Amino acid sequence: MTHDHHHEIPRYTPEQTAQALNPPAGRNGGDLVVETLHGLGATTVFGLPGQHALGMFDALRRSDLEYIGLRVENNAGFAADAYGRVTGEVAPLLLSTGPGALTSLAALQEAAAGSSPVLAISSQIPSAGLGGGRHGYLHELVDQQASFRDIVKSVHLVRTASQIPSAIAAAWESALTAPHGPVWVEIPQDVLLKETTLPLVTAVDATPRELLPRPELIAVAAHALSHAERPVIVAGGGVVRADATGKLRTLAEKLAAPVVTTFGGKGAFPWEHPLSLQSWLEDRHTTDFLEDADVVLVVGSGLGELSSNYYTFRPRGRVIQIEADLGKLESNLPALGIHADAREALSALLESVTAREGTESARDAVRTVLAKVRERIGSQDLELEQRVLAAVRDALPATSPSFWDMTILAYWAWSAWPGAMHSGQGAGGLGYGFPAALGAAAADRTKPVLAVSGDGGAMYSIAELATARQYDLPVTWVIVDDGGYGILREYMTDAYGQTTGTELARPDFVALAESFGVPAVRTSPDSLREDLSKALAAPGPSVVVLPALLKLFAPTHLPAA
Repeated sequence: MTHDHHHEIPRYTPEQTAQALNPPAGRNGGDLVVETLHGLGATTVFGLPGQHALGMFDALRRSDLEYIGLRVENNAGFAADAYGRVTGEVAPLLLSTGPGALTSLAALQEAAAGSSPVLAISSQIPSAGLGGGRHGYLHELVDQQASFRDIVKSVHLVRTASQIPSAIAAAWESALTAPHGPVWVEIPQDVLLKETTLPLVTAVDATPRELLPRPELIAVAAHALSHAERPVIVAGGGVVRADATGKLRTLAEKLAAPVVTTFGGKGAFPWEHPLSLQSWLEDRHTTDFLEDADVVLVVGSGLGELSSNYYTFRPRGRVIQIEADLGKLESNLPALGIHADAREALSALLESVTAREGTESARDAVRTVLAKVRERIGSQDLELEQRVLAAVRDALPATSPSFWDMTILAYWAWSAWPGAMHSGQGAGGLGYGFPAALGAAAADRTKPVLAVSGDGGAMYSIAELATARQYDLPVTWVIVDDGGYGILREYMTDAYGQTTGTELARPDFVALAESFGVPAVRTSPDSLREDLSKALAAPGPSVVVLPALLKLFAPTHLPAA
């Protein structure tokens, strides 16, 4: 077996050897965790302490890692997810056992669906209780890891102190190997607490494996694209995560191919580019256009429910799918499936395709589709919704990231928000927006971050107003208050003519935010732009409450009534 790169093991000097032989006193398994994370390049960790995990948390005190503690484990998971999304780096998430670990499951499902490199390190009951017996320890589960195996990319079990650095390094490598994703490390309480004489952890190597495309597949794909008459590109989140947006743009221009981005791939292609179909995927005009292409190149997307306009997309041309997640390859449509990282595959295609004529006709086609989309939306009495979204866009500085909960304004933003945005649409759980924005702010405090929730979703993460205040994070939270679960209200009214369980009593969000010491304002659609600009410009956290009943545009995937 050959390796492309050979790592020389650094030879220790006599001084380094002396240090290794005489490690500082008072260290335990928790210190090995923290030292390994530091050695791998981590700077920030998220989490929530718990009885079995105290060895890790005490060790944080002896390290220079920054700790951001949230009030609910699931919210800590969302914060770590966003940190991983905006930095492309591993986000460590420190959790306790049993309820503390299990409470993170929904956030880890979102990290898996959105390919976020979250490294969850959980404690476990003492070693004596492992093995499936019923010992009655606090937090005891018969098989804790079983709850996580369906969700995370890989599970790494530690049973002795010497296993800690290697287990964490293996998990780190797994999290960063394409496709990125959450991983799980589990360490018993006694292993974390037991004093160790092992030397300080210094050099740790966890270089992710490269996922290169097979050359014969690239040759076939390049030939099809070079000779296509009407090629089109669907760009998914894999393009953004692989840092391949520049290569995608170059390829699209070389092929004169219009590009539509998925909701998870927003920002993969410049919104105002003459070849940009933007991200109107839940639109029949876009679907028709994609179906008419003779070659459809899908990069970094599994063409799931939303990306396929609810599985109504039936391409007549040839589909080429580049996807790092093997399970998504051809899972929804027959294609020439290329299992590869988007960046590597786009690089290979760029070298292999020949430039096409037809830029002007492609641009005309794009203009026509977008005009039809505008006309469709314009016929539906949705002026308020478009005005609100435009006010938010105008108020947000161009370099500021935004994080959106599952709420009607976010459903609008998936299609109509110009460019990059982050939402919990991978798994679709509630409560993502605000804690995710806190995680992004922890990664970069120099610019304000926007969070958008409905009043229903806001209640999932209201406790994190305390976190925002405690760490003085520059997050402005827009809460659209329509008195219930607005999208479910629409779905139920459409399906049954009435609603059940969608109407909600809720607090005075302004007074509630102020009780946390977070400045808040009640706004209106007319004053939203000004109030939001002001809130974003002020340092620290803030809340803007918008009482409004917003509607979603009509779907195009259902048969006409």
